[in-house]
This record gives sequence, structure tokens and C-alpha cells, in this order.
Amino acid sequence: MATARLDYVAPWWTYWMHNFPHFNLSFQPVENTFRPEEANYQQSLVFLACMAAAGLALSVLLLSTYLTCLCCCRREEEGETKRPDSCCVSWTAVVSGLVICSAVGVGFYGNSETNDGVYQLTYSLHNANHTLGGINNLVSSSLDSIEVVLQQHLNRLDEIFAKRGDYIQSLRFMGQMADNIIRQLSAVPDLGKANVDLSYMADQAAYVEYYRWLTYLLLLILDLVICLVACLGVAKQSKWLLITIMVFGVISLVLSWASLGADTAAGVGTSDFCVSPDKFIVNRTKSFLSAEVSHYYLYCSPSLPNPFQQSLTIFQRSLTTMQIQTQGLLQYSVPLFPTAERDLLGIQRLLNSTEFNLHQLTALLDCRSLHKDYFDALMGVCYDGVEGLLYLGLFSLLSVCAFCALLCTVPRAWTVMASRERDYDDIDEEDPFNPQSRRVAYNPSRASHVHSFCSYTSSLGSQTSLHPPPQVASNLPTSEYMNQSMLFGGNPRYENVPLIGGGSPPPMYSPSMKTTYQSMTDAQMRQFGAGLQQV
Repeated sequence: MATARLDYVAPWWTYWMHNFPHFNLSFQPVENTFRPEEANYQQSLVFLACMAAAGLALSVLLLSTYLTCLCCCRREEEGETKRPDSCCVSWTAVVSGLVICSAVGVGFYGNSETNDGVYQLTYSLHNANHTLGGINNLVSSSLDSIEVVLQQHLNRLDEIFAKRGDYIQSLRFMGQMADNIIRQLSAVPDLGKANVDLSYMADQAAYVEYYRWLTYLLLLILDLVICLVACLGVAKQSKWLLITIMVFGVISLVLSWASLGADTAAGVGTSDFCVSPDKFIVNRTKSFLSAEVSHYYLYCSPSLPNPFQQSLTIFQRSLTTMQIQTQGLLQYSVPLFPTAERDLLGIQRLLNSTEFNLHQLTALLDCRSLHKDYFDALMGVCYDGVEGLLYLGLFSLLSVCAFCALLCTVPRAWTVMASRERDYDDIDEEDPFNPQSRRVAYNPSRASHVHSFCSYTSSLGSQTSLHPPPQVASNLPTSEYMNQSMLFGGNPRYENVPLIGGGSPPPMYSPSMKTTYQSMTDAQMRQFGAGLQQV
């Protein structure tokens, strides 16, 4: 693990986004070094977000121009009979729906990747925070034990051994060793500032990430619902669904551009950090950590010496010397001064607990633990996090293109629907092929003047005259058909007059009618045709 940091290489996409142009709001170039506290750098990220706003304005302008041209062309083509190409509209809607579905899939993957990266970051920050908190607790507890508790024991023993100069000299020597320990512990940097910063960063990152993840989840669901409603609206040819698609499509277009701007700004800012994270951390911690300590934890190389090694060694030696002195006093002074046993045993227990703290402190101050957390945080942010932002940006771009095409398709679908309704309304009700003529009520006065083929031939003597039953007017197509069929043939199986009632299939004649027709002479056929023209 000592060389893990040396294995970290910023991914290529961070260098690509790091090279994006950085301009402040005054259109002046800004250095792309990660400096989130500077106003110019903040303006450069806002500038990148504003580029998405410019894209939104351009797309709205193009859509407005397209709709205006569509309305003008529609007015010019009102007199023409050419119908809009409904196949093109359908295919455009289908392709737009497929693109939206693909974009939603990409968005779900990018949202998950970004969430994983931020989770790994917060997890590493909490681990590092736990390590730094443990170091602070061990140092503070050891200092309290040496400065307060040990000093109390030494003061009482000094009173007990007042008559023995050699024992007093041993106590003075133990006091010097205690001072050495206090100095070495004081040399350990106060990591409370870093502890507070890491805790705040972890809490803020988790809070922002939760709402970011939830917002994108709702946006993805909204896009998917709009896609389904669009397919349903085109299939059902419902104008209300088309209006709903138009409204929510515009909303999704605005949200897609906004998410693209946010993703771009966040991705560029994070990439600026990932390209050179060491420099930023050294600058942020120089107020409470020396450059030597910072580099020790950032690189954790075997070639770098442990800056705490000397202090820990002196701590260990002083502690061992004090334990030897305490053991000698217990062996030789207790038989002479029994009251000193309690304080000497208390010193011995204190030194044992301090030695245990020393071993823990040595392990926590080693670079491998903190460097692992640092390396994991970089991997989470710069690999999973930035990669997820790139996928979310791709989702936004695909959504913008698909919704622009969908918003262009909706007016065309509306035109196709209106054209079909207009053609349907313009059909002549007198046209015998018009299906609507079935709804027209039967007119007895017109039927009374129609000469059926059978009745005409019966007047010539080739067939007995047929007397139709009384005619009853009916608004139902079925009853009209039955009445006219009985009128002209007496048998509802055969249509003796073609296309009666409109929309009927070609006529079907009975065998007797065919025989009568074949027996007619040319003169009789001409006379029959003249009779029909008079009607």
C-alpha cells in the first residue's frame, strides 16, 4: 500500500475536461488551476453553465422558426389536396422515442456511477476523519495523563521520600522524562482543523448527492413517461395527448439543458482538481500542517522519512526509562515507605496505559492508512464520479436532440390529424360510395320514382308484376336496406338495384333476373336505359 498513490494516474477524460476554456463573466481567460475560493474561478464555472443557457435559447429560436414556417406553409397549402406524409411523422416519433429511451438508459447508468463515486468519497472521508480523530484523542489523553495524573503522583511521592535524597533524585529524573514525553506529544501537529474540514466535507457531499441523485431520478422518469405518452398520442391520434406532450416536452427540454450546464460545470471543476490534487491539498493544509507532513501522507513513499519517527522514538525511550525507575522504587522503597506503594502502582498503571496509547498512535501516524483513504477518495471522484457526469451529459444531449425532434413532430402530427378530419368532412353525401350516406334517412319520394329491372321487364310480359309492400322510412341503414330489397325484388338475399343506400358491394342478381336480362332485345335495353335517365 505504500506505493498505491504512485499508481494513481488521472484518467484521460479529466485531462480532456480540464482543457475546456475557462473564461470569467467578462470574457477574460482564467487559469484552469482548481481554486474554488477565488471569484474568477467560480465565474469560469458559471460561464460554462451559461453556455448551456445559450444552447437553450438557440434551440428555442430554431423551434420557433420551424413552427412559424410550418404555419406559413400550411396556409399556402390549404387549397391543395395533397395530404401531409403521416408515415414520416410516425417514423420521426418512433425514432425520437427510441432515442429518449436510450438516453434514459444512459442517464440511469451515469446517475448510478456518480452516486457510487460520491459514496466512495464520503466513505473515505469518514475513515480518514476517524483516523485523525483517533490521533487527536490519543495525543490529548496521553498529555492529560502525563501532565496531571503523573504530576500528582510525583508530588505525593516527593513528600513521602523527603528524607531520602536518592529517591528524590529518581523522582526528579522521572519528571524530566515526563517533560520529554510532553514535548514530543506537543510536536505532533494539531489535526483538529483537518478533522473538522473532513467531517464538514463528508456531510455536505452526502447531502448534495442525495438531492442530486433524486432530482436526476425524477427527470429520467419524466422523460420516460413523456416518451410513452408521445407514442400513445401518435397511435391514438389524440389532440389532448399531443398538447400534453408539447407542454411537458418544452419543460423537459429546459430541464435537459439545465442539467447539461450543471454537469459540464461540475465535471470541469472536478477534473481541474483530479489533474493536480496534491497541490490543492498542500495549499489548503499549510496553515496547520508542514509541507513535509503533507507530502508524507500524500505520497507515502518508502523514500520519504516518517516525520514523527524521532518524536515517537524519544517518547518510547523516555517511557521505558520511567518504567525502569518505577520498578526500582517499588522494589527498594516500599519496604521502607509502605505508603508510597499506592502512588508507585498508580504510576506503573499510568505508564502501561501510556505505552499502549503509544503503540496505537504509532500505527495511526503511519502513512498507509490515511494514504489508502486518500487514494480511494481520488478513485471514487476522478474515475466513477467524473465518468458518471460524462454519461449524464450524454443523456442531456440525447434528450435535447430527441425532444427537439419530438416537438417538431407534434405540429406535423396535428396537421395530419386535421387533414384527415377535413377530408372526411368534405366527402359528398350524395356520393353512393360515401360511408356517411348510410346515416342519411331513407326518402320514400325518391324511391317511388326508381324503376327496378324486374318491374320493367314484367311490364313487357317476361315476368309477373311485383307489388311492393308499403314502404316505411327508417333512419337505420339495415332497415333501409331490407325495405328497398323487398321493394325491388321481394327477396332480401339479392340486391336488385346496385349500390342502394351507399357503401354496398357490387350487386348480386338472382338466376331469374339473369335469364330475363339475357332474353332482352337491343330495343328493350335502350328503352330501359331511357327510363332510368328520366328518373
